[in-house]
Amino acid sequence: MRARPGYGVVNHNRRQLLAVVAIGVAAGAVASILPAFPVQAATEDAIRPFRIDVPEEQLGDLRRRVLAANWPEQETVPDSSQGVQLATMQKLARYWGTEYDWRKVETKLNALPQFLTEIDGLDIHFIHVRSKNPDALPIIISHGWPGSVLEQIKLIGPLTDPAAHGGKAEDAFDVVIPSMPGYGFSGKPTGTGWGPERMGRAWAELMKRLGYTRYVAQGGDWGAFVVDQMGLQAPAGLLAIHTNMPATVPADVDKALLSGSPVPSGLSADENQAYQQLVRTFKQVDYARLMGSRPQTLYGIADSPVGLAAWLLDHNDADGQPAAAVAAALDRTTSATGELTRDEILDNITLYWLTNTGVSASRLYWEYKGGFFNAKGVSIPVAVTVFPGEQYEAPRSWTERAYPKLIYYNRAKKGGHFAAWEQPTIFAEELRAAFVTLRKPT
Repeated sequence: MRARPGYGVVNHNRRQLLAVVAIGVAAGAVASILPAFPVQAATEDAIRPFRIDVPEEQLGDLRRRVLAANWPEQETVPDSSQGVQLATMQKLARYWGTEYDWRKVETKLNALPQFLTEIDGLDIHFIHVRSKNPDALPIIISHGWPGSVLEQIKLIGPLTDPAAHGGKAEDAFDVVIPSMPGYGFSGKPTGTGWGPERMGRAWAELMKRLGYTRYVAQGGDWGAFVVDQMGLQAPAGLLAIHTNMPATVPADVDKALLSGSPVPSGLSADENQAYQQLVRTFKQVDYARLMGSRPQTLYGIADSPVGLAAWLLDHNDADGQPAAAVAAALDRTTSATGELTRDEILDNITLYWLTNTGVSASRLYWEYKGGFFNAKGVSIPVAVTVFPGEQYEAPRSWTERAYPKLIYYNRAKKGGHFAAWEQPTIFAEELRAAFVTLRKPT
């Protein structure tokens, strides 16, 4: 996969025979849980090992572009109401262009079992880590925009080896984390049609290809749309879904929100709060409107790393736009409890730059033609975690109506729109609790 001249990955040519699976995997615990795939010839359903190896000249080019940015004048307001502030971007760029080290995250990713497989004509990149527990529950976890598989890698240890992270051994998961089409190391669609519905079918095929006959699925942001679609499609083997951005808004409330009509009568206190949060959210999604209508116009984010960084930073959560959790991370250099750090933000932005996926990822907004927070009619078992920093806090009353087979509902004490990235310990605990009733008897 060559997104930019000189971009390097190894051992992903589908014409090669796969005689060795363990390349690029670190020794120790991860190596001991490497998936035992059979050696396969180069057929379309072959699973091929994948490793990242970005040429140094490409990283040098990135640094030169960052340090040579052509800056606009300072904003004319004292806050971020006009967008990401100049001082914020210049401070981030100085660090990015002089001190940031991409090789650290490259090493981290290469220490995990990564693979490519072709599904429906497109290469899908995914991380697959099996637990040592033979009764582990398989789970496929979907990221969103402007995210990547980097959102979820902090979950791998707590999910595959819960006993080492404050949980019980019997709560273990096998973890599959795919990159969405057009994102990260997955292929870029060359035609239309790769929306959440098609991704849901692709994820079901991926789990089947990995040999799983019973599994669960999780998603937030666009990943929440994917798992809702999987819930509608109800593929064989899918036991339940978990979402941290549930689509629960009743039809009459959704209509009022979209038309600007008065608040429907009879809302409870929780429902009225959610309504007001949604009103606020819809005032902060100009980035989504542009990507939904004119994604190809975003040439600037393919040409300028600073432009890309500003675009990926300027999205909202419950505390405003730019997202408060991400903005706070820009001043956090370390975290002992898993909160976002400056390097983790730059890891994700740099991944977008090196794979040249700013525009291809944006097209997902153009592809999707459905509603955003409205109930979709999912009838399979569903688990929901509501985080206080989400764009809206789904009331239990709406959630029970939207998901009639609700098996779990909880309001987390902290965490936001990128909850797995922001609060991985809490998120892992939520997944263990959400699916406990679906496990096989030990």
